[in-house]
Amino acid sequence: MGLTVGKGRKTKEDNALKAVECEVGGGDLVLKVEQIPAPFFQHANVYVHATADVSSEALIGEGTRIWHHVQIREKAVLGKNCIVGKDVYIDSEVVIGDRVKIQNRVSLYKGVMIESGVFIGPHVCFTNDLYPRAINPDGELKTDSDWNVECTLVRYGASIGAGAVILPGVRIGTFALVAAGATVTADVPDHCLVMGTPARVRGYVCRCGRPLTLSQKEVSWFCQNCRESYVFNF
Repeated sequence: MGLTVGKGRKTKEDNALKAVECEVGGGDLVLKVEQIPAPFFQHANVYVHATADVSSEALIGEGTRIWHHVQIREKAVLGKNCIVGKDVYIDSEVVIGDRVKIQNRVSLYKGVMIESGVFIGPHVCFTNDLYPRAINPDGELKTDSDWNVECTLVRYGASIGAGAVILPGVRIGTFALVAAGATVTADVPDHCLVMGTPARVRGYVCRCGRPLTLSQKEVSWFCQNCRESYVFNF
């Protein structure tokens, strides 16, 4: 889907994920985290609450604030000026850009990449296994070598409402909005509002987050809040 935005302004996509390469091949996302020498956790102006558990092998950007009872695993990457709320879990090799807000009790599991400027509401859960099982067919407990991580990508400026569940392998587009309680099972295009279980497109949203209104000529969409216009080319 193409997108033309009025008023001559361009979307800034400075996701600043220098430690990450995200490849698309055959419709699948492949997330690669480059090896960075330990210790990753190196900035003096990062605030970490005394109850948080942050691995010494996690890379934390300047100005980021990490609150009560957060756990951040080894080789996770967080950009600058992020806010990580109470009881958040960030798994190993999860990658998060700059200026991301993660509200209380969010779970981000291995294979998730969050670009800059994303909002993640409380109790959102990202999953990474389409066929979950605790054991193999022979009854033996599964290990990391027994399953493949499914990668999930959330693009610049997107927002995910409280209690949403994001199934693995999907891409949530730039400035898209996922409604509270939605279950996302498929890709979400740029600027789309999705809601329900499974989530379905119910409209379009502006970069400011307000819903867009279809023009009288039905050729463009208009934001009554910031007066910006959009043309979506399907």
